Amino acid sequence: MPVKARRIVVLGGGFAGVECVRRLERRLGGGAGGGGAEITLVSEDNFLLFTPMLPQVASGMIETRHIVTPIRKIIKRSAFYEGRVRNIDPYGKVVDLWGGGGRRGISIRYDYLVVALGSETNFFGMSDLERNAYRMKTLNDAVQVRNRAIDMLERAENETDPILKRGLLTFVVVGGGFAGVETAGEVMDLLLDAVKHYRGISAGEIRVVVLEAMSGILPGFSRDLAGFAQDKLAERGVDIRLRTAVVGFDGEEVITRAAGPAGGGAGADPEAGSIRTRTVIWTAGVAPANTIKRSLFKTVGGKIAVDENLEAEGFPGVFAIGDCALCMDRATKKPVPPTAQAAEAQAKVAAHNLQALLGGGEKKRFEYRSRGQMAVIGKRAGIALFLGMNIHGFVAWVLWRNVYLSKMPTWGKRLRVLLDWTADVLSDRDISRLKTGGRGPDREYRGLDEVDGVW
Repeated sequence: MPVKARRIVVLGGGFAGVECVRRLERRLGGGAGGGGAEITLVSEDNFLLFTPMLPQVASGMIETRHIVTPIRKIIKRSAFYEGRVRNIDPYGKVVDLWGGGGRRGISIRYDYLVVALGSETNFFGMSDLERNAYRMKTLNDAVQVRNRAIDMLERAENETDPILKRGLLTFVVVGGGFAGVETAGEVMDLLLDAVKHYRGISAGEIRVVVLEAMSGILPGFSRDLAGFAQDKLAERGVDIRLRTAVVGFDGEEVITRAAGPAGGGAGADPEAGSIRTRTVIWTAGVAPANTIKRSLFKTVGGKIAVDENLEAEGFPGVFAIGDCALCMDRATKKPVPPTAQAAEAQAKVAAHNLQALLGGGEKKRFEYRSRGQMAVIGKRAGIALFLGMNIHGFVAWVLWRNVYLSKMPTWGKRLRVLLDWTADVLSDRDISRLKTGGRGPDREYRGLDEVDGVW
């Protein structure tokens, strides 16, 4: 009698989950005959979103579909379920998926589990911001930001009240990390390209403001590189206000307060208190998915506590990777950063350890080693910490493009992105506003890893 194949279920179709399945397929094969294991991937979307390029979709530099790759093209031999996780029962070893909308709920049993459910946007309890601010986490978010920018130009073109016009042409980005800085730079590039076609608006009337509660932008980079980025953004007209925390946004005015030492110190804005604007883009924080928060796993700050082998504490054979896992860096004694680079490194170790459990081999402990980090800060300028070297300017921008292009999952997508970049050099960006419907209520969970633009 043939031995029943053991089932490995991977939850999450972001960088961590997809990379884990790819590694498992190489090590074990997919399907019932592959090394005695069946591999199943569950994702809320049927595509892998290349999140580092979301700001360039928001600016119209890259076409929307060019940064998404169907998961079924990436995984070759594994089963795939498109669905949202409702519940995980680690005692009964079963995962339940939501039904509704003509879709039946599904229960999937497993022998081994990998949880890679990523994170969701965290508004820190500010419900007015959650209602009125734009996000930069999903493909739809990027499209909405682009539509909003163009819509504000259209409305400002015919606005006769100077105060109202100033609010329409002011765009506030909350958060000075990678996502916030790259979004601010790309939005400014889009607006400066587009304003040439609006005779009633001058480039000097456009304001992009970055609000950061800390004393500097781009944590993780050296002071020199972060300073270079801040200076370059200022040259493009981006106003960076440090030690300024956001406490509310009613759709017309952002309310701020000074953060840090009394008086705000260097970088504090004398007008801190309020900014009239109709557009706020929130990139200031993420939180674990609610599915994780209400699970039976041991969590710390909403993340699953894992051991050095990435197994969930108290549940052997259950691994947690990516943003939803609290994984400590043994060298720094700090949590591993929520980046795609770290997520893929964890996926490789999880795949190795699953093979060890199936074959009786020795498990490997996870040790994180950063390969560097990069950010683009507007047209033909970037910063990079690469192979221990600090690089900035045009060279860093070229390096960023080459590295990220090589990370695209398929050659077809690489070619399409390369053509988009070439077209951007030769012509201005398209200012057509795509009407994709209203902003409906947010779902409780988005199954994509937060990578904040870093590998």
